[in-house]
Parts: sequence; C-alpha cells; structure tokens
Amino acid sequence: MDLEQFNAAGRAEAAGSLRPCLDIQRWIDELIDARPYASLNALLEAGRSAADPFTPAEIEAALARHPRIGEQAQGSSTEAGLSQSEQAGLGEADAAMAAALADGNRVYEEKFGQVFLIRAAGRSRGEVLAALHTRLTHTPEEEQAIIGQQLREIAVLRLERLMGR
Repeated sequence: MDLEQFNAAGRAEAAGSLRPCLDIQRWIDELIDARPYASLNALLEAGRSAADPFTPAEIEAALARHPRIGEQAQGSSTEAGLSQSEQAGLGEADAAMAAALADGNRVYEEKFGQVFLIRAAGRSRGEVLAALHTRLTHTPEEEQAIIGQQLREIAVLRLERLMGR
C-alpha cells in the first residue's frame, strides 16, 4: 500500500496495513485519525510521536510479537518477513558470538522479564551484543523508556518500507 492508498483506505484496511509495523492499537488509531498525510515524511513523523508514551501493557503486548535478537522470526506473515529482513544484516554468527547472544538474551529476560529488543537494521552482531551488555546495567524504568524508543524506531523503519520507499 502506498501513501495515497493509505490515505484513501477504509479504517480496517488502513489498520491492517499498519499492524505489521507496530501492533499497538492506540498508535494505529492515532495514525489513522490524522489522515490524510501530505507526504510520506509527514506520516513517518507522526509515527515517531503517536501514542507517546506507550503504556507498560502496550509494550508487553508488542514485545510478545518480536523474536529474540539473533533468532529468525518464523512464518510467512508480513511482520515475520520484515523481522527476518531487519535481522539479516546480523549475518551468520560464529559459535562463540551466537552463544554470547543467546546467553545475553537469557540474562536480560531473567532481569527484565521480557525479550531484549533493539533495532537490528544497520547494526552488526558485535554492536547488538555490546548494546545488550550496556542495557543489562539499566534499571527497569530506564529500560522501559529505551524499549519504547526501539519499538518506535522499528515501527517507523517498517512503515517506510511498507509505504513504498
């Protein structure tokens, strides 16, 4: 769907096009309600600020749809395809790097009770692992803010891809 089609789409169809980007209903509703957008950049800017801040429940629900970093999303949905593409840049890891990432994911989940989320697009495995280790030093409150920011970054990247850039 391109921007013109999004602007003209019925509410259900427009929502369906946004859901693979970020499945937070309040975010989706705000973007739909602000139509029409004069440009893709206007839509992307709206995506960066809609539903700010996300509630803990919204973040929890959105995280349930994300695979662990370093693991490929399963399935053939649009969302799975986007996730696979985003993590493709991480490339094949050697055994030590894969083990370090798996261990970091486990420690993070034990500490924060949720999956570690980072915008993987454009980052190497080493950069992701370094960020994971840094974020393990955060408080739950600090991490909640970062997770919200990462969800937005991923959503805007996906929105840009899906709307035809």
